[in-house]
Amino acid sequence: MNHETRLHLAAHPLAYPLVRALARLGPVVRVPGIGVVVSDAATARAVLMDQAFRKDGPGSPGDLWTPVLGPSVLLNMEGEAHTALRRRLAPLFTPDAVASLVSGVLAGPLGELSARLGRGETVDLADEMRLMAGAVICRVIGMGEVSAADARALFADGERVVSMVSLRSRGLGPRQIAVARRVLDRVGGIAAAAYEAGDEATVMGRMRSLGLSAAEARGAAGAFFLTGTETVASFVPRLVALLHDGGIRPGGDLGRLVEEALRYTTPTPVMLRSVAAPSRVGRVAVRPGDRVVLATLNCTRAYGPFDPSRRHPPELRRLWFGAGPHFCIGYPLALAEIRAVAEVLLAHDVRVVRRRPARRVLLPAYRHLWIKSRASGEGERRRQ
Repeated sequence: MNHETRLHLAAHPLAYPLVRALARLGPVVRVPGIGVVVSDAATARAVLMDQAFRKDGPGSPGDLWTPVLGPSVLLNMEGEAHTALRRRLAPLFTPDAVASLVSGVLAGPLGELSARLGRGETVDLADEMRLMAGAVICRVIGMGEVSAADARALFADGERVVSMVSLRSRGLGPRQIAVARRVLDRVGGIAAAAYEAGDEATVMGRMRSLGLSAAEARGAAGAFFLTGTETVASFVPRLVALLHDGGIRPGGDLGRLVEEALRYTTPTPVMLRSVAAPSRVGRVAVRPGDRVVLATLNCTRAYGPFDPSRRHPPELRRLWFGAGPHFCIGYPLALAEIRAVAEVLLAHDVRVVRRRPARRVLLPAYRHLWIKSRASGEGERRRQ
């Protein structure tokens, strides 16, 4: 059993084996109590591109997040309103905008990380990523300079909310909704204050200048908070572990390396859609109210083991971030964070010393991944 499988089993000991088993039944199968399960990349992409399959119907992400965030955030919107909000948010996620944000927030933490690795220290990369992902999302929702403790605390809040969801979840219970609202009310309060201040050097201030209402900006902050923390924090340690386990040393095209690692780790292992009009998914007829479960993990794993030289076919390209009108608007920000950290780690040619998986989390992750620069180990051996 490889380490990636161990991560999935630690996160979803029952759901992961079920999802993987469904791939053996065919590209599209109807499973009582679950929905129509898709394990084929081309079919999954066709569903994501078709407006007959929505995020705001029964069994969709709307069932999970509307009770917490309200009805008007990108996570649960469709149609013209979704398109208009996305268009107004798009200037916040241009390459220049995200590069400026990431470099401003992570210069200090990355400098300290590089110094520690240079001194030969053993570093818990999983903890460092919680700090850095937390610091970035703090800036996005309107906080200024924050301490490491504040960044970690905000990340922990987001982790607490997201961990309420499993691969089998259809909705949150009353107690879970209450907890999530307490966390998101705090996030919304911070975002609202930054919005009212109107400083265009901040993300919330720019939302105001771009014409978003206070409610839209607050909802966007909540959505970014939920989706923008764990994806990057969980991925970078998995990337490093994949390189270590495969004996792959620094070099080559970093962009292709990252994309293949994203393919293999699949940041969104399952996506949900609700059927809004009679249609077909592959050979399976569906009707309004049916739930479609896109088993993204099965779609991506069908293309084989981790191989940085692999070229992705069109149907697979970035499927783990969605497709069509709901392709992840925060993708450029996530990629900028990943590249910034990966460049430092690859420069130090790090190796994995010890690791421990996170248990009962939505996104498979390492709770701890201790790393060390190979150069420091070689230096120690030469001195001996």
